Amino acid sequence: MTSGTFQVEAPSGKGAGDENFPVGSFLLPARYRPHVAKFYAFARTIDDIADDPELAPNDKVARLEAMEAVLTGEADPEGAGLEKARAIRNSLLETDVTTRHCCDLISAFKQDAVKSRYSDWADLIDYCNRSASPVGRYLLDLHGDGEDEYVYSDALCNALQVINHLQDCADDYATLDRVYLPLDWMAAESASIEDLTAPRATPGLRRVMDLCINGVRGLLATSRELPHALSSRRLALESAVIIRIAERLTEELARRDPIAERVELTKPQFLTCGIGGIWTGLFGRPSRKNG
Repeated sequence: MTSGTFQVEAPSGKGAGDENFPVGSFLLPARYRPHVAKFYAFARTIDDIADDPELAPNDKVARLEAMEAVLTGEADPEGAGLEKARAIRNSLLETDVTTRHCCDLISAFKQDAVKSRYSDWADLIDYCNRSASPVGRYLLDLHGDGEDEYVYSDALCNALQVINHLQDCADDYATLDRVYLPLDWMAAESASIEDLTAPRATPGLRRVMDLCINGVRGLLATSRELPHALSSRRLALESAVIIRIAERLTEELARRDPIAERVELTKPQFLTCGIGGIWTGLFGRPSRKNG
């Protein structure tokens, strides 16, 4: 398909500084940081397309398909807004990393354009497996690790995604009519979607959030093996820091109300997680490589 008739990108103004976790930080090898930056820019671009409340669903899908066509080499049309797709395609060719992870992200964001409810936890995790897990898988592939470690990075990335859903649950419903809380849990706990518009979480909605938090804790328990499994010491450091951040955010969400306030870490908390994660990465894992 061609893209000359519309501007493909729909930038939100969000950047790496708006994320819960470090993106391409100094902990990663310098030679990989430019590639991570291109991957993040591509992911941010397609996410912004899916999240633009002014775009119709078919417009979102068309834009995402245009990005995918460039990414996979099926087309390279002229027009604005495809630079991020061209950049990540060139990066993937240079680093010999598969396009599958980027295609999985596109699949998830195309789903966001047309689907706004999730029937149960398994349905939500299926979405996370395409909207979040590809990020960790890309980083593992880039650093020379393989599919044996995916189970640990998938768990961490999916935990981060659910954490983000809990942080943004009221705003996601208000601005995009999206609800990422499992509907079967909502029904079982006598919570309604309209509870997301209340000034604070109702008892039923709080119980649903706690069920999600328990699910996150289970994912994080699996993810704690990630720093030990990685061959790259620097990526192990980064993953250890992110695990600490995820654990702290999970406990903040357990004791605070994301309906009543924005639940996020303070700078001192973020710093403490960074120091603790680096310590774990340096001294809490066996040495396999120094990459």
